[in-house]
Amino acid sequence: MTSSPQKSINLTEIRKIIDHFPIPELEPVTFALQREILLTKPAGSLGRLEKLTEWFVKWQGKYPPALEHPRIAVFVGNHGINRHQVSAYPSSVTQQMLKNFIHGGGAINQLSALFDSDLRVYEMSLDEGTADFSQMPAMSEESCAKSFAYGMMAVEPGIDLLCLGEMGIGNTSSAAALCLGLFGGKAEDWVGYGTGINQTIWSQKVGLVKQAVTLHQPGIKDSFDWMRCVGGHELAAIAGAIIAARMAKIPVVLDGFACTAAASVLYHYNHHSLDHCIVSHLSTEPGHKLLLRKIGKSAVLDLQLRLGEGTGAALMIPLIKAALACHNGMATFAEAEVSTKIIS
Repeated sequence: MTSSPQKSINLTEIRKIIDHFPIPELEPVTFALQREILLTKPAGSLGRLEKLTEWFVKWQGKYPPALEHPRIAVFVGNHGINRHQVSAYPSSVTQQMLKNFIHGGGAINQLSALFDSDLRVYEMSLDEGTADFSQMPAMSEESCAKSFAYGMMAVEPGIDLLCLGEMGIGNTSSAAALCLGLFGGKAEDWVGYGTGINQTIWSQKVGLVKQAVTLHQPGIKDSFDWMRCVGGHELAAIAGAIIAARMAKIPVVLDGFACTAAASVLYHYNHHSLDHCIVSHLSTEPGHKLLLRKIGKSAVLDLQLRLGEGTGAALMIPLIKAALACHNGMATFAEAEVSTKIIS
């Protein structure tokens, strides 16, 4: 990691934070709903844009809503499971892509600039990475807790939307193992083709995920143990950022499969812990669709994305801005002197 928290923190303390999550304020939502029905359009005619406005107001906790300082946070980490070559790319690509982000060459760099958003890329112990989770826990409790805390520190004052993403060779294996541990089923349903592996490597990946879940299952107490045993530094940091955003009244946009898998650790612990989050897009990773059903969420977009990097989450920024612009700027029927509906 590029830095570490000044105060040590453990997983027990993180669990306690979730146990005391704030609930949304209803007054701003009431104002939004009252205005929505007065705007010069048939009720519900802006579809999911109206729902985006309601969600944003609910979790920002103020009215009228404003989206002026969106942040895209991308956490980058390496995975020990990749020693088995479960990815089409070597682990060295993680470090190389980090440099690419720093130099402005990634897809997420282009989207961030286009949407006038603040992009931050966080390096998560790339030299060490995690252990091979098919043989031992991916992280110690201390290391896992530090990754949570590091993600929490990425949520700074002044942000009014947090878009989360990841990059790390091997992390779809980690995501699949998390999902299998948390929700059960067959490993074959959770394991996908990641960066473009062939059938032989996919079969090996399935076997390693099964092996890992069988190995760690006896010692698991809750979902945080699954993160410690088969997760990753960048995935724990994503979960930490989600926690801090909830405490700071910042709506969160999740990216694809690996990002949603990280978030699902919180959902499994407390089913209301992701109420302030939306899922940006449906990944082509087969486990993502199944995971969304498990956590009770639907993706806004389906663009056949599988890049990661927060690219799908970033695409939600202009959509949310569009929703808020319509809500805040449209005239009411009375203001525009437009006749209202005569047939109910």
